[in-house]
Amino acid sequence: MNKIWLVIQREYLARVKKKSFLLATLLTPLIFPAIMGIFVWIAVEEKENQSLRIIEVVDENRQFFLESSDQYAFSFSDKNLEEAKEMVHKGERYGVLYLPDFDLKHPEGIVFYGNENPSMNLTGYLESSLKKKIEDQRLYDSGVDPSILSDIRTNVDIKSITIDERGQEKVTDSTVNYAIGFLAGILIYMFIFIYGNQIMQGVIEEKSSRIIEILVSSLKPFQLMMGKIVGIAGVGLTQLLIWIVLIGTLTSLVTGYLGMQMPQQQAMEMINPDMTQAVPNSEVSEILQVLSGIDFLQIVSSFVFYFLGGYLLYGALFAAIGSAVETPSDAQQFMLPVTVPLIAAYMGLFVFVLQDPNSTTSFWLSIIPLTSPIAMMGRVSYGVPFWELGLSMVLLVLGFLATTWLAGKIYRIGILMHGTKPGYKTLWKWIKTNN
Repeated sequence: MNKIWLVIQREYLARVKKKSFLLATLLTPLIFPAIMGIFVWIAVEEKENQSLRIIEVVDENRQFFLESSDQYAFSFSDKNLEEAKEMVHKGERYGVLYLPDFDLKHPEGIVFYGNENPSMNLTGYLESSLKKKIEDQRLYDSGVDPSILSDIRTNVDIKSITIDERGQEKVTDSTVNYAIGFLAGILIYMFIFIYGNQIMQGVIEEKSSRIIEILVSSLKPFQLMMGKIVGIAGVGLTQLLIWIVLIGTLTSLVTGYLGMQMPQQQAMEMINPDMTQAVPNSEVSEILQVLSGIDFLQIVSSFVFYFLGGYLLYGALFAAIGSAVETPSDAQQFMLPVTVPLIAAYMGLFVFVLQDPNSTTSFWLSIIPLTSPIAMMGRVSYGVPFWELGLSMVLLVLGFLATTWLAGKIYRIGILMHGTKPGYKTLWKWIKTNN
């Protein structure tokens, strides 16, 4: 155990002391907000400086008038389609919206002509505007005044309340749960890939430089592998904790500089009437109820567990791949079986888990060890039965032990092999070897 601890210290300190680690750790919390800020600024500038785009409407029905917006203006005239297209060719119009004489029940043949492909924003705006106009016209032809129907339309807001196993009711919000599951799942996916590749690259470098032969003379290959995996895991946790502290501090400083309050301060003032005379409105009260119903302790503890469990499970496989090859290019043939479950979990997070966390597919994705670190974090914020969470954790631990045993068999032999390019049959022979 002491030898493993020495390897852990070596791997941890060797990476933490690097300037690249410090730069990445300190700059990453600044880079992403800066990029988002730049994009927002560019979008605002483009919107302000963008010239008004005029679209010529050729309406053979002579009954559809489209309202202009800040970005698009509609021109109506008696020009035919060919004349309108010529205006686009000369640059006098941005495009032509052609509305043939169609049946209101089956509006077909509508075409937009332009010198460039229309954006999704423009296409969506045109479709929604025409849809409303056609529906209003159909109502009018049926003897129904569209304004009356518009007056009686009512927005319905359904409050979601979850009843737990003890019969307690909690106000929930699917948008908040989606955001938490999305962020947690993506973070685990990124960290497994980033630090798993670091393990593989480190093993390949040590093997190619023959340093590994000196190391295994004083400790067992399995001890070296475990020390490397756990040491790099410590680097990942350290970086994550620093990011949390930096983001929290920067948020406090920015909000304080702008004269704003942190959400926690606003919540405390609304809860404690002695701190402020402000009375919370219904929307703020509902937000506070949603936040109070989220078990942040369970989410954070689950995130740490699945972060470490998923990393250790895949880290052992990445270490085995690194020990079996001599160059990163040789490792590509063995990466597919390792990356496919990760990609499946990533895609399943969006297609199944976040859409319906209680579906059968979501359940199995969150139980199978190779996909559970990402999938289960997408479900935790929605509320998962204790037995499902416990079963997932137990299977993840067993999966880590199984992959560690499997990787250890490959690592013992592959770490000292040089001059050969093993295939899957060779790896299988190493696994079956009793040593």
